[in-house]
Amino acid sequence: MKLIVGLGNPGIEYQFTPHNLGFLTVDRLADQMGIQVANRHCQAVTGRGRIGDQEVILAKPETYMNLSGLSVRELIAEYDLNPESDLIVIYDELDLPFGTLRVRPRGTAAGHNGIKSVIGALNTQEITRIRLGIGPDTPISSGKSYVLRQLKKSELKAVDELLDNAAEAARVIVTAGVNAAMNRFNRRPETEEQAE
Repeated sequence: MKLIVGLGNPGIEYQFTPHNLGFLTVDRLADQMGIQVANRHCQAVTGRGRIGDQEVILAKPETYMNLSGLSVRELIAEYDLNPESDLIVIYDELDLPFGTLRVRPRGTAAGHNGIKSVIGALNTQEITRIRLGIGPDTPISSGKSYVLRQLKKSELKAVDELLDNAAEAARVIVTAGVNAAMNRFNRRPETEEQAE
């Protein structure tokens, strides 16, 4: 069994903010798989389904972003899972260009309080993660204001593609492994390569 956790904040006011792309990816996966994510337990809303021959739990912690680890730790214990092999965490990343995606098998929190909470609660950095780029084109005065703002209409097409890619990346990790997903999804955009 695999546990796929999207990070975000519960509540309608946060639903369509950059900080909730983890939640939105879980919603996209659930829609594609015909899963209801409506079961409340372990301080999360969850749903069960299958990707290939693997049973999966989709989860959206209801603890608010900065305490995500409390819910993830409960879910890991509830289903007797190994966080280093059975967990995939999906979250927004301010340090990546808007609309880009990176798959990683481990790493630090890099300033993201949600994954920091998960790493602290599970006492390991060996957590497979899908990082969704929300970085701004121009300098911003407040990271908090930027991630908690409503998504702009002009950003919705890029967000829609990003959610599809993130959902597909989660499926590839479950069916073929994290290395296969990294090889497929961690390519740099041509413009980035040309600039180097």
